[in-house]
Amino acid sequence: MQHNALLSYLSARACVSLTSSMMSVAIGWHLYQLTGNPFDLAMIGLMQIIPILSLFMFTGWVVDQVPRKLVLISCVATETLLMGLVALVMNADEVDKHLVFGLLFLLGCSRAFYRPAQEAILPNIVEKTFFPKAVAITAVVYNTASTAGPFLAGLLLAWIDQKIYWSLALLNLASTLFFLFLPRLAHVRPSGRGLAQVLGGIRFIKQSPIVLGCISLDLFAVLFGSVMALLPVYASDILHVGPTELGFLRGMPALGAVMFGLVMARTGQLRHSGRLLFGALILFAASILVFAYSRTLWISLLALWLYGGVDTISVNVRSTLIQIATPNELRGRVSAVNTIFIASSNQLGDFRAGSVAALLNPVTTVVIGGLMALGVAIGGYYLFPNIRKLDKLTEADASAIRD
Repeated sequence: MQHNALLSYLSARACVSLTSSMMSVAIGWHLYQLTGNPFDLAMIGLMQIIPILSLFMFTGWVVDQVPRKLVLISCVATETLLMGLVALVMNADEVDKHLVFGLLFLLGCSRAFYRPAQEAILPNIVEKTFFPKAVAITAVVYNTASTAGPFLAGLLLAWIDQKIYWSLALLNLASTLFFLFLPRLAHVRPSGRGLAQVLGGIRFIKQSPIVLGCISLDLFAVLFGSVMALLPVYASDILHVGPTELGFLRGMPALGAVMFGLVMARTGQLRHSGRLLFGALILFAASILVFAYSRTLWISLLALWLYGGVDTISVNVRSTLIQIATPNELRGRVSAVNTIFIASSNQLGDFRAGSVAALLNPVTTVVIGGLMALGVAIGGYYLFPNIRKLDKLTEADASAIRD
């Protein structure tokens, strides 16, 4: 039963991840061909991130109040309908970009509910001892789908052009069907009323050294260490290579993530998990510094492969700790807060890299980021002893509230 539920969950998540990554490529391509304005590309991301930032307290409360399977089915069914409307708009004789942005905003609203629900439901469908492995398998599926999505989108754009959106609607419909196969799950309504209930996730995070530490490490490591926004600059001005090599550079972190994720998925119960987490963060910072100073393509590729691989170790350990250390009735609200931090760190990390590079230069920017990421790893090692001392990940629930 557990493995059937996990298979349905992974299949649904793969369809959602493929749809999301393919739509980003397709919408970006068609809107830029339509308007020629790079600001429209920024608007695509903005329309999808604003709902997540503005609705996170309400979405987390809903995920804890309403059966999570119902939330997931409702979200992906709504997204299927919205994808159909996007297909109609993009295949019209005259495309109204403002209508497209409005539909993207509504898709962002649906994703604001979907993201915490997809994280919070996983501990409900697998046993606790299997949960760390389930997180690793989920990461592999996500990274594989996110890597394959842009490639498939490029092929479909060349083949059927605007009709790609009908394919995306069908793919999203498949995710709805897969979520329907999830088992009926027991639902426990959270205690408390009013504002205290809505703010329960934030209060728990403040009181839990493990959850607070994991979320903080994720925010600052990615905020300071992100290099993806500067890859075109490195390819053109530092490594002196072309668009083909740039594609390899962009793909190496995902390749490392998939390979390391497969190893973690085949590994049994991790030991010395806390030290493993901080070791991964230190290697993450080291890979950034190696990439910063590299003038050789294969060294840069290897550094980015390690960058993605050790980040996957860090993400898997932190995600597992957050879900295990959080009581079931709070997982929706805590996952919603965590989603905010993840979205903010990725977006702000790219903004930090681009803006600092404009003031200084790309190499100095990446070096500073690598050193600050190293500082986060070393500082976190001493600031969060509860995480550092963890052996097995499944011990997190017993120590989550101890100082």
